[in-house]
Amino acid sequence: MPRDRNRGTGRLKLRWGGVLVVVLIVLAGGVVFLGATPIGRYLARAGWEEARILRGRRPIAALVGDSTVPAGTRAKLRLVLEARAFANDSLALPARDAFTQFTQLRSDTLVLVLSGARRDRLEGKSWWFPIVGRVPYKGFFVRDDALAAERALAAEGYDTYLRPAAAFSTLGWFNDPLLSTTLAADSVDLVNTVIHELTHNRYYARDGAVFNESFANFVGARGAERFFLARGDSVSARRSVERWADDRLLAAYWARLYTSLDSAFRAHPGDTARATRLALRDSVYGAARRTLVDSIGPRLRTIPAAYAARVRLDNAALMARRIYLTDLEHFERVFAAEGRDLERTIERLVRDHERGPAPGGAAAPSARDSI
Repeated sequence: MPRDRNRGTGRLKLRWGGVLVVVLIVLAGGVVFLGATPIGRYLARAGWEEARILRGRRPIAALVGDSTVPAGTRAKLRLVLEARAFANDSLALPARDAFTQFTQLRSDTLVLVLSGARRDRLEGKSWWFPIVGRVPYKGFFVRDDALAAERALAAEGYDTYLRPAAAFSTLGWFNDPLLSTTLAADSVDLVNTVIHELTHNRYYARDGAVFNESFANFVGARGAERFFLARGDSVSARRSVERWADDRLLAAYWARLYTSLDSAFRAHPGDTARATRLALRDSVYGAARRTLVDSIGPRLRTIPAAYAARVRLDNAALMARRIYLTDLEHFERVFAAEGRDLERTIERLVRDHERGPAPGGAAAPSARDSI
C-alpha cells in the first residue's frame, strides 16, 4: 500500500505521505473468477506488480555486510533494521518480516495515486476493494491507465489529484520489502516511514482511511523523535519535531479551509445553486491562498517559502491532504495525558477508535504528497 512520494514542498520524496493503495496478491482461482470484471482485472494487475516486487527482494542484512554496496547505502539499510527493531520492541508495532528485504525498482515512481472530489461540494470519490473496504484513492502501475482514469473522473465533474507514491505496505499480509524509492529519503523521513508503515500492522480499521493514515502519521513522527533521542541523536530528533510541528500547523489550516468551504456549499444546496457554489468556492480558495502566503508560510520551519504560493488548492487535493492530517491535536492531547508515553498512547488511541469515531471525525471527507 503505497505512500506518497512527496509532500508538494520540493523538500521531500516521502514524508507523512502514507497514501495507501490496495496492493493485493490475487490467487489463481480468484483471477479466473474475477478476470472478466474491472475490479478483477485491476487486482490481477496489482497482484502481478506485487509479485514482481517480491521476486526482486534481497535480504537487507546481507546487503549491510556486503562491502561492494556503497557505504552510504549500507548505513541507510542498517538504520532501517534498527528502526524496525525499535518499533517492534519499544512501541509494540508488529514488525513481522517487513523491511528485512530490499528491492531495487527500475524507476523512482512505484505507483500513481488518483483521488477525486466533486467541484461544487466536499464529496470525495471512493473505490471498493476486498479486505480493506472502501478507500478514497486508487493506484495505477501504468501511467496511461492513470491518465485515462483521471480524464474519466474529470468528465464526471470531479476535481482530480494524481500524484506519485514511492512506498507501500500490504498490512502484514506479505513480507514487505524496503524499496529503492523509499531509501532515497533522508534519515528522519526514512525512520518515520518505517514506523508509519509498521503502525498499519498494529491497527488498520476497515473503511477507516482517514483515521488509519492520520494515526500512522502521528506515530511515525513521534516514533522517529523517540528513536533518535534513544540513539543520542538530538539533531535528527529536533528535525523530526520541527517537521511534525509544520504538519500540525498545516493540519489546522486545512481544517479551517475545509470548514469554510463546507459551510459555503451547504448554504446553497440544490442543482440550481451550482453556479453560486462554484463562485463561492473560487472566493474561499482565493482568500485561503492569501492566508497561506501571508500568515502560514512564514511560520513553517522545514518547508520552503515558495510552497505557500504554489501549493495546489482544489477540493480533491484538500480532501487528499486531510487523509493524513485529521485529529492530530486530539492525538497530541492523548499523548500528553499519557505522560508522553508513546506505547500507551498507541494502545489508548486504538482502543478508543474501536469503541467509536474519534473527535473531529465528522469533519473528515465523506468518502475521502503531498500537501
